[in-house]
Amino acid sequence: MKTKQNTIKRKGIVIFALVAVMFVLHAFVTSNPTMAEHAFQDNIVETSLNGVSNEIISNEIISNEDVSVSSEEMTVGQEIADGLSNFFAFTGFKNATRGNIVMILVAFFFIFLAIKYEFEPMLLIPIGVGIIVGNIPFLQTYTFNLNDVLSHLQELADQNVLQSNIQEAQALMVSLFGGENIKLELDEAVARFNEMLAAGSITLPQGMTEESALAAINEAFSLNIQTGIYQKGSVLNYLYFGVRQGIYPPLIFLGIGAMTDFSSLISQPRLMILGAAAQLGVFLTFIGALYLGFDLKEAGAIGIIGGADGPTAIFLSSKMAPHLLGPIAIAAYSYMALVPLIQPPIMRLLTTPKERVIHMKAPRAVSKTEKVCFPIVGLLLTTFISPSALPLLGMLFFGNLLKESGVTKRLANTASNALIDIVTILLGLTVGASTQADVFLTKESLLIFGLGALSFMIATAAGILGAKFMNLFLKEGDKINPLIGNAGVSAVPDSARVSQVEGQKYDPSNHLLMHAMAPNVSGVIGSAVAAGILMSYLML
Repeated sequence: MKTKQNTIKRKGIVIFALVAVMFVLHAFVTSNPTMAEHAFQDNIVETSLNGVSNEIISNEIISNEDVSVSSEEMTVGQEIADGLSNFFAFTGFKNATRGNIVMILVAFFFIFLAIKYEFEPMLLIPIGVGIIVGNIPFLQTYTFNLNDVLSHLQELADQNVLQSNIQEAQALMVSLFGGENIKLELDEAVARFNEMLAAGSITLPQGMTEESALAAINEAFSLNIQTGIYQKGSVLNYLYFGVRQGIYPPLIFLGIGAMTDFSSLISQPRLMILGAAAQLGVFLTFIGALYLGFDLKEAGAIGIIGGADGPTAIFLSSKMAPHLLGPIAIAAYSYMALVPLIQPPIMRLLTTPKERVIHMKAPRAVSKTEKVCFPIVGLLLTTFISPSALPLLGMLFFGNLLKESGVTKRLANTASNALIDIVTILLGLTVGASTQADVFLTKESLLIFGLGALSFMIATAAGILGAKFMNLFLKEGDKINPLIGNAGVSAVPDSARVSQVEGQKYDPSNHLLMHAMAPNVSGVIGSAVAAGILMSYLML
C-alpha cells in the first residue's frame, strides 16, 4: 500500500514539474515577443495606415554590392534559437489566453459531472471534449483579400447577422482595401479607416454613418471568423454545418419519437395541460430578454431555453440568432443535465406534505390502433397550429409511427439507437467546439445563462402550480400529484425520473414515473410548438 502511495506521489511530482516547466517557457516566450515573431517576418505583410502600398518587413531586396552575407556567420546556436522560437510561436502556451483556460476548466467540470454523478453523460462528455477542442490556442492571424471580405459579408447577410446594408458594407470595403492583399487585425483595420476618413481619402457610401461603417468593419473582421479547427475546409467546419443549418435537431427528434411511448399521454390527455403550463417560462423569459436589451429575434431564441430542450434551442437559435447559438445551446444542455439538482428544491417549496403522497389512478390500457393514430393526428393538429415547427414535429411523429406501426422495426431501431447516437456525438462535439473564449466569455453570454436559469425555474414552477390549480376542480379520487408538474419541461426522461424519486421519498409505494411521462412528452411537443410560434411571429 505504501509503495502504491509513493508511486502516486512521484507521478504527481512529475506532472507538477512538467506543468511548471511549460508555464515557465510560456512566460519566457511571452516576455520576448520579438523572438516569437521572428519566424514570420519573411512572410507577414504590414499594411500602412495612410493608404500607402504594402512593404515586406524583412525580405527587403539588398544588392550584393552593398552587403554580402556569409553562411558561416549563421551559427548553429542561432539556427537552434530560431527553430525554438518558431516552435514556441505556434504552441498553445504562447497563444493561450485566460479565457481559454477558463473554458477548459468549464469543460473539465462538465466531464466531471457526467462521470462522477452521471448527469446526462451522453451529452456532457461530447460537449466537454468539444469545449476543450474549441479552446486549444491557435496562432490568431486573419489573412484576407478583398474577395474574402466581400464573401464573408455576404455570408453574414444571408444569415441575417449583418447589421448594416450589404451593398453599403461591400462598397466601404472596396474603398478601403480595393486591389490589395491584406493581413490585418480588427484594430488595424479600424485605425486605417479612421486615418483615411480624417485625411479625406475615403468617402462613406450614401446612407452610411461613421458608426455604421465601424460596425460593418467589426463584422467583416471579427464576427464568425473561424480560425484553427474552424477554418474553412476543416473537418469540424463541415460537421458544424449541421448545427448552423439546423440539420441535427430534426434527426434528434426522429430518434426521440422512435424511442418514446406516448401511451401515458394518450390514456391521460388532461396531463397535457401541465406540459403546456411549463411553456410559460419560455414566454416570460422572452419578455425579460427584451427588457435587458436583446432584440426580438435574440429574445425569442433565449426564451426557448426554458423548455429544457437542447435540439429545439439549437434549431431556433440557428434561424433567429446564429451569433448566439453557442451560449444558448450550452445553457440549454447545461440545465438539462442539472435537472436533478435544480428541480427538487422547487418541487418541495411549492408542494405540501399531503400533496406529495397523492396516489394517482393507474393509466388505462391503450390499444394499438390508438398508438398508430396518435402520431398522425398529433402531426396534423400541431403543425396546423405552428407550421414553422414542422421540421421538428414532423420528424418526432414520423419516428413514433415507425415504432408503433410494428412493420418497420429495423427503421425504428436504427432511428432510436445508431442514428440518434451518431447525431448526439456530432452535435455535442461541434456545439462544444463553437464556444471559443473570445466569443463566449462575454456579457451577453452571462446574461443568457442567467435568463436560461430563470426560464427553467419558471417552467418547473408553472408545471407544478398548474397541477395544483387543476386539483381545485377535480374530485378526491382523481387528484393529480403536483410532483409530476416538474415533468412539463421537455428533458425526457430525466424530469420524469425526478418526479418518481421525489415521490418515493415521501411514500415508497407511490409510483409516479408513468404518470410523469405524460406531461414530459407533452413538454417535448409543447416546446417545439412554442419555437414554431416564436419563429413565425418574429421572423416576418
